[in-house]
Amino acid sequence: MTPQLSDILLDWYDRNHRTMPWRVPPAERQAGVRPDPYRVWLSEVMLQQTTVAAVRDYFHRFTTRWPTVQALAAADDADVMAEWAGLGYYARARNLLKCARAVVADHGGSFPDSRAGLLMLPGIGPYTASAVAAIAYDEPAVVVDGNVERVMARLYQVETPLPQAKPELTALAAGLTPRLRPGDHAQAVMDLGATICTPRSPACGICPWRAPCLARAEGVQASLPRKAEKAAKPVRQGLVWLARRPDGAVLL
Repeated sequence: MTPQLSDILLDWYDRNHRTMPWRVPPAERQAGVRPDPYRVWLSEVMLQQTTVAAVRDYFHRFTTRWPTVQALAAADDADVMAEWAGLGYYARARNLLKCARAVVADHGGSFPDSRAGLLMLPGIGPYTASAVAAIAYDEPAVVVDGNVERVMARLYQVETPLPQAKPELTALAAGLTPRLRPGDHAQAVMDLGATICTPRSPACGICPWRAPCLARAEGVQASLPRKAEKAAKPVRQGLVWLARRPDGAVLL
């Protein structure tokens, strides 16, 4: 079942993938064109807590001004911060420079080609390491963002609320990750969540996984993934002493 699910999704992705300036389209990728790890890494850092639409122009400006990791590593800090202005979360820009300089100083200007190696770089966490390893190097690393969590929760009808469900959803995503084309598969699941399996009003009728989707079969897809209920605010009780002055003013 798992290989079939991956094959179905990749067939859909080949025809419906999103076009992004940092991606290599599937046809070109299968023809031997490899993604540039620098562009993949830069896009992933920019996309943290930021929409694709907001990132496009920034990515174009950055890659025009600093087309390689060597160029970025040699950039003036103030120039990078100025170009970053408006994207928010400015620690990302500072970590961007730290990472670029570490790649040049410690790795000869080439990004490590494994998730484990990428995790050793400053400013790269588990998600970014997995994304770069999968997309740039076709390592079968498990890439799980909010889109992927939503798709897995619906496909397998996971009723456990987030964030408790994260380990289960990651394991389910790992079970679907193929040995061949894992980078395209990772991007395909993210595209599915961004364009079809959306948070509200998912377009189940055109979803390539509509047949095996357990949540759709039960009609509960719009309610998944569940979120933990917020703790009720405590009601505090006590005594307040009031004193009224002759002029009518009240003292607490």
